[in-house]
Amino acid sequence: MRALYICGSINQTRMLHQVARQLPQFEAYFTPYYCDGFKKLVCRAGLLDFTVMGGQFLQRTLTYLETHRLALDLEGRNGRYDLVVTCSDLIVPRNILETKLVLVQEGMTDPETLSFHLVKVLKLPRWIAQTAATGLSDLYDIFCVASDGYRDLFIRKGVRPDKIRVTGIPNFDDCASFLGNDFPYRDYVLVATSDRRETYNYENRKRFIHKANGIADGRRIIFKFHPNENAERARREVERYSPGALSFSDGNTDHMIANCKALVTRFSSVVYVAAALDKEVHCDLPADEVKRLLPLQNGGRSAANIANECLALFG
Repeated sequence: MRALYICGSINQTRMLHQVARQLPQFEAYFTPYYCDGFKKLVCRAGLLDFTVMGGQFLQRTLTYLETHRLALDLEGRNGRYDLVVTCSDLIVPRNILETKLVLVQEGMTDPETLSFHLVKVLKLPRWIAQTAATGLSDLYDIFCVASDGYRDLFIRKGVRPDKIRVTGIPNFDDCASFLGNDFPYRDYVLVATSDRRETYNYENRKRFIHKANGIADGRRIIFKFHPNENAERARREVERYSPGALSFSDGNTDHMIANCKALVTRFSSVVYVAAALDKEVHCDLPADEVKRLLPLQNGGRSAANIANECLALFG
């Protein structure tokens, strides 16, 4: 049997690689995230380079697949598959509609803004609402989610309960393992920035940095820039508004969180790493909501759980 894994960001790609390792019964092939029809023309024109279908996201995915010597089948062009596993259903290409499809939650979903409600009411394309619309396609066979809290959240949004499986999600299911690391700093306030401006959303970075300074209240501050962010611009802003703070554009964010005293961010899945490790957390979600949605900590068994759900589709 053959399986196609549709990757996207590095986080998504790493997650699906872990699932593939748990499914040796399938001949595994990987592809970056892709689209078809008119959207494909838009993508080829470079207008979607700020998404996982282009730009730095695409290049990092291809580099990962090449580095790990994973079999590549761009856009699933080389034949029929028995199973497709993806971390997003915002776009579901036509060539996988007749295949058993498993959707895996990537991490934190975007807030339910006006665009989300317009997508639901007016049946607009799901990608307009970004990850807030995850799960709304109903084109998959099963949807593997991070926790009971997320199961309830997706049901409230309109996902069919019978399709949801609470499996936990790779990369966020064994946060205690991040405590053993060689990052040289300890006991600081970590500020994890976002790529909102790079994805054409508004962010007042000056206000965000001043907020972080106030939370730190004299403690050492370390900034970790988002991988998709304009690092030079972000570094200049830190130097101007938080002089003396350290900043990193590369490095293992999970290890940085493991060594910090407090995390400051906005809407980011890194919140769950900090919460699982009982760190002081400052973000745009209420503390009780973070606790309710926290991914299962099952010692790294989520990939195997997802693989078992995939196999169950074949009886």
